[in-house]
Amino acid sequence: MDVSPPLGLLAELTHRCPLHCPYCSNPVELTTRDAELSTADWLSVFSQARELGVLQVHLSGGEPLARPDLPELVTHASSLGCYVNLVTSGLGLTSARLSDLVERGLAHVQLSAQGATRERADQLAGAKAFEHKLAAAALVKASGLPLTLNVVLHRRNHDQVAGIIELAERMGADRLELANTQYYGWALRNRDALMPTREQLAAAEPIVRAAIERLRGTMEIVYVVADYYEPYPKPCMHGWGARQLTVAPDGTVLPCPAASAISTLELSSVRETPLAEIWRDSPSFTAYRGEDWMSEPCRTCDRRGVDFGGCRCQAFLLTGDAAATDPVCSRSPHREVVDLILTRPGTSDLVMRR
Repeated sequence: MDVSPPLGLLAELTHRCPLHCPYCSNPVELTTRDAELSTADWLSVFSQARELGVLQVHLSGGEPLARPDLPELVTHASSLGCYVNLVTSGLGLTSARLSDLVERGLAHVQLSAQGATRERADQLAGAKAFEHKLAAAALVKASGLPLTLNVVLHRRNHDQVAGIIELAERMGADRLELANTQYYGWALRNRDALMPTREQLAAAEPIVRAAIERLRGTMEIVYVVADYYEPYPKPCMHGWGARQLTVAPDGTVLPCPAASAISTLELSSVRETPLAEIWRDSPSFTAYRGEDWMSEPCRTCDRRGVDFGGCRCQAFLLTGDAAATDPVCSRSPHREVVDLILTRPGTSDLVMRR
């Protein structure tokens, strides 16, 4: 089948991070510093990505500010004509560092937040981070760059949705992403402690809806639903291997950020194979691209071009078969797996990322 070029590259520069968020989607087995791609490797990745057609480069982690070569990486990605976005906790972001990155071509900053109050946010981050985030947001706004605030929602902070929206307004965020937890990596390990209740979701929905209307034209609010409670799954990255690719810290190339969760998937690395070849022809990217891989009920479903069968990683983690219909879907023969999870009582035990 004909393959269109990818729009975006998520460059996970490192898994090192000063925070210990229990909902982190990084793998439980984190890449160590000595296994990370070198500066020269990353420069080559960006050049190959641009030649392939990538227009957006999202520098993420872990914490990308932990990489001392970040300025050089920003310079190169920007010089290629890419829109460069920094996805950061804000810790380690100083006025001097930000000014330097802006001069080198940084175009956007996406800042994470864990809660609306210092006490709750620091507890969830496993570090005294809240004040650093306020300072980082102020620096971004002073620089003139657009600011996105990203907040992962779960049982431990859903009651603060209104306060989180107020926090985003106080920070001057241009965009607020309220994303209910996706259960991969550390989040999967903590699922019973993070799963929101139906009551929490019902309470949050009108608050978010009202804020979207009130702030229209001032701040864009994106609300990512808690899909375990939904009748249909969310589209997986607009389809597997369709628009985005991720390069992990060790050079593994992934069709989506969580694809390493599929242990049966044959993954390729930029250390051995050109990025264009991986994108077009590798077993991992062709495995679930298009519709030929689908079985019933997806194969004849009228929604197959809407949600693409749902999340392959979620299907694998819940059924052991990455080609199965996402069990979140009400039409899936495995829906009872999700329903059973939703009946479990919540737990207070959290395993912090380490």
